[in-house]
Amino acid sequence: MLHIEKAIIVEGKYDKNHLRKITDAPIICTHGFQLYRSKQLIQSIRHYARTKGVILLTDSDGAGFRIRRYLKQCIGESGRFFQVYIPAVEGKEKRKERYGKERLLGVEGIPLVTLEELLRPYASEKAEEAVQKVTKADLYRDGLTGGSESALLRKKLIRHLHLPERITTNALLEFLNQQGGYSLYQKALKSIHDRQNG
Repeated sequence: MLHIEKAIIVEGKYDKNHLRKITDAPIICTHGFQLYRSKQLIQSIRHYARTKGVILLTDSDGAGFRIRRYLKQCIGESGRFFQVYIPAVEGKEKRKERYGKERLLGVEGIPLVTLEELLRPYASEKAEEAVQKVTKADLYRDGLTGGSESALLRKKLIRHLHLPERITTNALLEFLNQQGGYSLYQKALKSIHDRQNG
């Protein structure tokens, strides 16, 4: 499993699911051209680009390159981004009935060993056991689930972490555990409480 702190930007959920098999990196989906209509998504990508850096990993077809150009423009000079290109391989994904317009495999169709080779330069060593995980029980204990004010508190945490507001509770938990685990979670909660009481 490759530990990558930079966020990887892909086009769709099947790309994300495929990458999940080889890396613990934060993975952000553009959902194709829906990216153009989502200010929140752009803000999240800009935040990652300024703090950790982002890896652009779109398909090798025209649409993928169009998304790359748009992201590069949105990120601008203030952010760090790294272009990783999959090979242009003719074929179609197993789940699809027909070939795509350009008859090229997308990220989801590229062998994992190839993706691993492409992403290895961005990986770093990590002591997995040193990171204490956040659990659903922690979220419940701290009022982020199961209470009348839980949705509001989750929203504050999500905003503090510069995440899209539509992120699910499970995805929030996944993000916290990828980015620092319990220590990150506690720091974020403390910042929110300090702001409320200040």
